[in-house]
Amino acid sequence: MPVKLKRVVSIANQKGGVGKTTTAINMAAAIARNGHKVLVVDLDPQGNASTGLGISPDDREFTAYDVLVDGVDIQKAIVETNVKNLSIVTSNTDLSSADAELMNDKGRLIRLRNSLEGIRHFDYIFIDCPPSLNLLTINAFAASDSVLVPLQSEFYALEGLSQLILTVREVREALGTELFIDGVVLTMFDRRVKLAQQVEIDVRDNLKSLVYKTIIPRTVRLSEAPSYGETILEYDALGRGAEAYIALGDEFLKRDKKKQK
Repeated sequence: MPVKLKRVVSIANQKGGVGKTTTAINMAAAIARNGHKVLVVDLDPQGNASTGLGISPDDREFTAYDVLVDGVDIQKAIVETNVKNLSIVTSNTDLSSADAELMNDKGRLIRLRNSLEGIRHFDYIFIDCPPSLNLLTINAFAASDSVLVPLQSEFYALEGLSQLILTVREVREALGTELFIDGVVLTMFDRRVKLAQQVEIDVRDNLKSLVYKTIIPRTVRLSEAPSYGETILEYDALGRGAEAYIALGDEFLKRDKKKQK
C-alpha cells in the first residue's frame, strides 16, 4: 500500500475570476515558506499557475496532459520553482482536450489519483482546478482529501456554491472517499465598499466556521505579480497581499493540525 499523502487539496470554484489560481500559488508559497514540501498541480488548461510560478512554456516538457492522457510518470512532470520547497506539475492548452480523449476510459475519473499515489516526498499538494465542474475537476476531487473554495466578495458570491458542494458529495459517495469542504476564503475584498462588507456578513452567516478568518484584499500588486512569474511573497513581500496570504497559510496549517488530532 502506498504511503498516504499528508494532504491533497483542490482549489476550486466553477466561477472564473475569483482569485482561484492566485490563492493556489500564493498559499502554496506561504506554506512552503514554513518549511513544508509543497507541490502545485496545474490542472487548468490556461496554465496560469505555471506562468505565475515562473515556468515558461519552453520549460514544460511534460505537463498534466501527458500525465493524465498518456500515462507519463508524474515524477517526470514535476518542475522546481524559484520558491524554496515549492514545485509544480505544469499545464498548457493541450489539457483542454482531455475530456474528449478520456471519454471511453473506464478509469477516467481516477487517473490523477492513481498518478499521485507514488508521490511520497511532499507534505502538501494543491490542485489548481479549471473554472468548471468538468472531468478535470472531478479528477482533482477524486485525488483530494478536501476542497478549498475561493469566493469573490461580490453580489452573486454564493451563487453556484451549492452545485460545487453537491459535486463534492457525489464524488465522495461514488468513489467511497472522505472528501470534504476544507473551507471558504473570501477574496478580492475591498473594505471601502459597503457591498463587500454585506457579502462577508451573509457568507459568514450562511457558512459559519467553514469561512476562513483571513480575508484576501483586492490589490494591484496581486494582479501584477503573475506577469513577472513571481508569487506575491517575492514580488511585494511587505505588501497587504503577501501579508494576507502568509496569514492564510498559517490559518490553514493550524486548521490542518486540529484535524489530525
